[in-house]
Amino acid sequence: MARSDRHPRTRLDPDARRASLLEAAAVEFAALPYAEVTIAAIARRADASDALLYRYFAGKEDLYTALVQLSVERLLARQSAALAALPVGVPVRDLLHCTTSAYLDHIATHPNGWATPLRSPGSEPAAAAGLRLQARHDYVQRLRALLSPSTQERHEYALWGYFGFLDAACLHWVERGCPDDDRQSLIDAALGALEGALGDWAA
Repeated sequence: MARSDRHPRTRLDPDARRASLLEAAAVEFAALPYAEVTIAAIARRADASDALLYRYFAGKEDLYTALVQLSVERLLARQSAALAALPVGVPVRDLLHCTTSAYLDHIATHPNGWATPLRSPGSEPAAAAGLRLQARHDYVQRLRALLSPSTQERHEYALWGYFGFLDAACLHWVERGCPDDDRQSLIDAALGALEGALGDWAA
């Protein structure tokens, strides 16, 4: 006799189902440390079965890494769109203000998820950590393309150091609840730190 007490699941096309699983995973990983999140909890939140989840992802590490990749892609798309909306020939500082503001918008959409790797370094699986390292390298390359600094070692350290300063400042912003009133102060501090490290925007 067939069971009648099972909750009927919504049928979704493959792309929509994958997106649903990723969104459910984002909620779970933002609420709990990586080690405490279970496949069962993610599947339940996505109104799916464990078996269905495994049709899309090899396991928790694969799912988490896909989530990190999606976050990186969304940030890049947000920053690219913001830059594309600017008029041609704006000063470099305005370009950096634009991309930093877009970064804050990105963080504000999922502050706890963004902050977790900084609050608990080493808690991520190796594949996700490697992806973040590659993304940071790509961020530095894009910053270099915007600024076109000299080949001085000082300027190379300035480019890499900017993101360390920015992440520390943004983590403090998240801990304060991402207040809108603090956005400009955070951006001014970050850009000021970069300008000071370079020596001049025209370095």
